[in-house]
Amino acid sequence: MIRTIIGDKSTRLFIVLGGFFIANAIVAEVIGVKIFSLEKTIGIQPFDLTIFGNNFSFNLTAGVLLWPVVFIMTDIINEYYGVKGVRFLSFLAAGLIAYTFIMFQGAIALSPADFWTGNYKAQHIDDANEAYRVILGQGSWIIIGSLAAFLIGQILDVVVFHSIKRATGEKAIWLRATGSTLVSQLVDSFVVLFIAFYIGPRVSGNQGTPWSLNLVLAICVGNYIYKFIVAVVMTPVIYLVHWLIERYLGATVATEMKREAMGKGS
Repeated sequence: MIRTIIGDKSTRLFIVLGGFFIANAIVAEVIGVKIFSLEKTIGIQPFDLTIFGNNFSFNLTAGVLLWPVVFIMTDIINEYYGVKGVRFLSFLAAGLIAYTFIMFQGAIALSPADFWTGNYKAQHIDDANEAYRVILGQGSWIIIGSLAAFLIGQILDVVVFHSIKRATGEKAIWLRATGSTLVSQLVDSFVVLFIAFYIGPRVSGNQGTPWSLNLVLAICVGNYIYKFIVAVVMTPVIYLVHWLIERYLGATVATEMKREAMGKGS
């Protein structure tokens, strides 16, 4: 029975896509604590844009490194496994992200061994345990905002993707893939910042100075500009992945899976 399940190409593909999807979602949450300068990374002077009265340059979360992979995985899963496939993996990923942060809190609470902190002191890191806590112990409102944005973004992506596909059929892969991403990421970008840095500090009163609405909007727009550009640039990759999957599954199986994903299966 197990050999039969694993031997089925569509099942094996779902496991591979789901594994990459969940792994990237979790890793993005972990590495996202680092903010980097996009301009300095590629060797140019930082931009000085004025958005909603705030100066903005492309200082982005390191999680954007994995965003193109999540973008591709979401649309491929949408294409071949439909609403149920994306919904299942999205809720599973959200649950595992929450589990990851719970485990982080447990690890942070452990008393460090003296030789461990001593080794890091030799590397000029005075308090390794505090550094560990700061890096892994993200604020609760950041976690809540991130999870809410992830789920809302994924659900919205599914709705827009299938709405476009119903209107265009099998044509215009670029339109449903890129279009659904651009809509979902606009909402995603705003939700996480709004909850984490606008609502959270105002409700709790102990997580730093709340951001102004204009600042939230400015950073949201800046991040969205980056995501918009990446979505357009990644469009050829979507076609490549589609071609590879069609070759792997075979035209007959791939066509039937796409029909079932749209609720048109026999």
